[in-house]
Amino acid sequence: MSGSFELLAAQLQSAVGDKLIRYGASTDALAVDVASADLLSVARILRDDPQLKFEMLIDAAGLDYLGYGCDEWNTASASVTGFSRGVNRGASPTAAPSQRFAVVCQLLSLTHNRRLRLRVFCEGDEDPCVDSLCDIWASANWFEREAFDLYGIYFRGHPDLRRILTDYGFIGHPFRKDFPLIGNVEVRYDATQQRVVYEPVTIEPRTLVPRVIRHDNRHEPELHDRPVGSKT
Repeated sequence: MSGSFELLAAQLQSAVGDKLIRYGASTDALAVDVASADLLSVARILRDDPQLKFEMLIDAAGLDYLGYGCDEWNTASASVTGFSRGVNRGASPTAAPSQRFAVVCQLLSLTHNRRLRLRVFCEGDEDPCVDSLCDIWASANWFEREAFDLYGIYFRGHPDLRRILTDYGFIGHPFRKDFPLIGNVEVRYDATQQRVVYEPVTIEPRTLVPRVIRHDNRHEPELHDRPVGSKT
């Protein structure tokens, strides 16, 4: 942990007290948790306190912790030789959070040239909800609409909470981990009706494990054991 992180942690403790809990750090930002009930009050302090001055919200994104820490996809035929090949099985297991959905905000202090990662867990798992940050950082507007569209996270007090990436008639939230990989409906243009129509998907779900196919002498019977460079 660098000295700058320790200095920022001490300043946060002085300004906010125990409302922020440090849960880790990357190479460029300290990472802290805040309770949903304290989000707005803490956000204002982070923006206005002279020692902190996080004037800019760079990004706000949703997170779905369903199945967190599992090394396999919940599919019919995936195996340890397929989708889990990149898992570090020697690493210590990480406990899954008690709540499913969270919002992570990336904050930047232009005054002090440093960053802070702020995470808040949403209230409820079926209909996750958290306060909107639009009144504190105007840039939160479209970020929160994106999180609502893709994760179904509701932001209390948002001035215009509606879908921003998917179609108005889209069903579900595609970044949720329990959303079907093939979707719920498929879209096509019907020339007879002269409009776009929505229909149940006709794709048969299947799980594929990528593999590399090399075309060389080992796999061509007519070229097998032929010397390299031979033309006959």
